[in-house]
Amino acid sequence: MAKAINPTFEGNFNFTGIELESGRTIHAVRLHYTLYGKLNEAKDNAILICHALTGSARVADWWTDLIGEGKAFDTEKFCVIGINAIGSCYGSSGPTTPNPLTGKPYRKDFPLVTIGDIVETQAKLIDHLGIEKLHTVAGGSIGGQQVLEWALRFPHKVERCIAIGATELNALGLALNHLQRQAIQFDANFQNGNYRHDKPPRQGLALARAIATCSYKSPELFNERHGRFPNRNGEDPFSTIEERFDVAGYLDYQGESFINRFDANSYIRLSKAMDTFEIARKNELEEKSLERITAKLLLIGISSDWLFPDEDVKALAEKAQSVGVDVSYESFFSSQGHDAFLSEANRLEPSIKKFLDYKQESFFQPKSFSAYRGGCSLIL
Repeated sequence: MAKAINPTFEGNFNFTGIELESGRTIHAVRLHYTLYGKLNEAKDNAILICHALTGSARVADWWTDLIGEGKAFDTEKFCVIGINAIGSCYGSSGPTTPNPLTGKPYRKDFPLVTIGDIVETQAKLIDHLGIEKLHTVAGGSIGGQQVLEWALRFPHKVERCIAIGATELNALGLALNHLQRQAIQFDANFQNGNYRHDKPPRQGLALARAIATCSYKSPELFNERHGRFPNRNGEDPFSTIEERFDVAGYLDYQGESFINRFDANSYIRLSKAMDTFEIARKNELEEKSLERITAKLLLIGISSDWLFPDEDVKALAEKAQSVGVDVSYESFFSSQGHDAFLSEANRLEPSIKKFLDYKQESFFQPKSFSAYRGGCSLIL
């Protein structure tokens, strides 16, 4: 595993407020962000990396294999930007931050946010930095949804987009997220979202994370790693109800290791933002559809992903192609499930580098769709 690099800058950007798509307002918004590398004089070398559900603005900490000198997101060439999403708990405005109207943490009063709201706040920071057009926006999972939202909402502000394991959630994905929120809300300590800082809904959040972990992995990976083996600490699942199989011990560990690093209210809001993301939607002010996209797109599906199935990503690519979007699709063959964009990020590097380094408009042939087994290869 490569060593993560430190940001060249880490701090906060504050602005007076934003009206959300729900009609509610967040006052005195704070965005926590990082920069890796430096903006050039023309400010045309900026790459925005959007984090997944429980990620942070320190993007090199969780995409270590892709960010740094000589890597796909080369910090000698590019200025890589990470922004913690509103609603999260890693520095940006969210349920754990003070409500400027009361001086106390928002907790349950922090409103519903959408992927559109998250991207709107990101755009304010990009404008603040003096960047007229982003070289690239990239991310996986809910980060990939943000990438797609950038392409839809701000077509004039982004040149290239890389979305990995991301599209609209299907019914199964919606169901899994619903069960995770229910697990948190049914915890006696949840207190309708007004739980005490020293007494959070730990059991509910741990169970939510365990359910999520099932959706992030694959049956093949679980069978390979755990099979029907007894828990590796020596338990005998055939002797008592409490003693576990190895996969149960793993899921319990994932839940227990998560509860001290993330906030339950943030988890609820960000998972709901993932639910409500739609590619084409219409409201009384505007319509967003694939025809708006002018950026060059690279859409990568993961072969063993059942949260955002590969076939759904390919269907999105085909739909975008049909309306004239310059899009390339590829299937990343992996047994790691949805998590492959993190656990096997190094295998994504050749495709990302090639996409970022193209020099001619003729590089892409968007009407050609296929997939190569054994790795992640650019589709031409």
